[in-house]
Amino acid sequence: MAITIEQAKKLKCGDILYHSFLKNADGSPQRCKVNGKVKTWKRDPDRIYIPLKRGMHEYGHAEKMDLKFFCLTEEEAIKEGKNEK
Repeated sequence: MAITIEQAKKLKCGDILYHSFLKNADGSPQRCKVNGKVKTWKRDPDRIYIPLKRGMHEYGHAEKMDLKFFCLTEEEAIKEGKNEK
């Protein structure tokens, strides 16, 4: 099950997110680590910015529209990946 806005706002630095359809070479879901404080806006409560790190040198971020691709556990990500096929 994809994470919700409320779950995303509770994330903290060091939490791991699993991508539902991007896979590693061994078939396991790609992991991303929350790399900083989750940013929210007072004026627009549904707007969110989550800094992420994958591997040793790859950095990125996730926003509200990207939350449907991330899960909190590896098992949920595997189940979501099978449902999309």
